[in-house]
Amino acid sequence: MQNKPSVKEYYEEAPPTDFEAFATVVESRRSVRRFADEPIPGEIVERCLDLALLAPTSSNLQCWELYRVVDPVKKQALVEACLSQPAARTAAELIVAVARTDTWKRNARDIENHLENDVWKWPKSMHAYYSTITRIAYDNGPLGLLGPVKKALVSAIGLVRPIPRGPTSHADVVTWAVKTTALACENLMLAFRAAGYDSCPMEGMDEARVLKILGLGRGAVVTMVIGAGRRREGGIYGPRIRLPRERFVKTV
Repeated sequence: MQNKPSVKEYYEEAPPTDFEAFATVVESRRSVRRFADEPIPGEIVERCLDLALLAPTSSNLQCWELYRVVDPVKKQALVEACLSQPAARTAAELIVAVARTDTWKRNARDIENHLENDVWKWPKSMHAYYSTITRIAYDNGPLGLLGPVKKALVSAIGLVRPIPRGPTSHADVVTWAVKTTALACENLMLAFRAAGYDSCPMEGMDEARVLKILGLGRGAVVTMVIGAGRRREGGIYGPRIRLPRERFVKTV
């Protein structure tokens, strides 16, 4: 039987990039509150969603779901759940970004299966990470009863060496999932801007109603609703306001 090539032999050369073009995308991204009455071609929306899923993700567990709401009845209900704000009411597209706290086991298992069946020979440490370490790191047991035990244990170990301190509670897992999902949201918004369209991330919403519209229950956390479309006159309320850079950027 032919041996698999080691993943150490894999090399992916980075293609040339255009820093100034990227800077233009970032600098021209604004939270647009009113959109033109113009659809976004479906192939562009789907491409932007694909680019969103290339965002970094903690442990590559991909604890996100992106719901493109196109059903007219559901879309109107979603607009109302977003308080009928103009960014939702006028958007050509509404996409709900959902963080999942209940899919990491399935995803870890699927990644482990991929490692087993891949053409590459992955290091044993990678197999161990997804078969064992993720369970230790993210599983807090029934009703979270293992959480306090984990917290006490990592606190004791942390006295003598560095160690990740969480997640040791359901709230920690929610934070973990939302952080990863927010990275996908930023990818999505920058992708729309690069395609010539604009977006608005909305937290002003009734999360319970949004989950009901999507038919979701426990384990799902709405990170934000993103409205997207073509920018129109009056869609931006004014020049961008940013507080002094030195308040936020530190050199230590």
